[in-house]
Amino acid sequence: MDVNQESLKLHEELRGKIEVVARRHIETRDDLSLLYTPGVAEPCREIAKDYEKSFTLTRRGNLVAVITDGSAVLGLGDIGPAAGMPVMEGKCALFKEFGGVDAFPICVDTKDVDKLVETIALISKSFGGINLEDIAAPRCFEVERRLKEVCDIPVFHDDQHGTAIVVAAALLNAMRVTGKQMGQMKVVINGAGAAGIAIGKLLISMGFGNIVMCDINGIICEGDEGLNAGQEEISHISNRNHEHGALADALRGRTPSWACPGPTW
Repeated sequence: MDVNQESLKLHEELRGKIEVVARRHIETRDDLSLLYTPGVAEPCREIAKDYEKSFTLTRRGNLVAVITDGSAVLGLGDIGPAAGMPVMEGKCALFKEFGGVDAFPICVDTKDVDKLVETIALISKSFGGINLEDIAAPRCFEVERRLKEVCDIPVFHDDQHGTAIVVAAALLNAMRVTGKQMGQMKVVINGAGAAGIAIGKLLISMGFGNIVMCDINGIICEGDEGLNAGQEEISHISNRNHEHGALADALRGRTPSWACPGPTW
């Protein structure tokens, strides 16, 4: 049995990779009075007087919403919110296992930016952070930007920021091994979607050197027509020599950094 079939069998057995567990058992009448009514009224009053206490008197301070619209799920593409749920559950399991952070999967059935932003903003008071996941570019850039404007909690887009952090760490390690110097590297990023653009921005801000971005049409250069908003933005700070051509032209004399949205199977 290959890994895909083993995974399917496991999912059928588990019927979900996460669950909600009470942090204290309700075994007596006193337990019920403390955890629910009438005792629960007091923390409610405290939060009503001081909003910041919502992070200390509830689980909110350690609870992240993992949210998708199912439009760019791993290497599967636009498969819809329900089909994206196994990935969201998996990410929540990673949060808990590796970070001790509670996370809850939320799959929103809309590709409308206004509706998606409004939905996430309206539920944000239940969480300490928002983790956007598998939302297609260029829509993901707008969703992230607008949520940061209206939410008072951190908003993180895993496909952008998570991938960028991993690639930057890998390149820092590669520099130590190869003896290359910061600022003198020539890096090509093959892929100019959410992940690729975020990687490019981070590498540029860290001062790695000249970063050349490529998409399906070849090298991205300032002034090119047909760029989406994210590509247009990074075109002003990348490809300092204003090169043109195909990916093969960009790779000559450079170290490729492959920006992949996820495994394909």
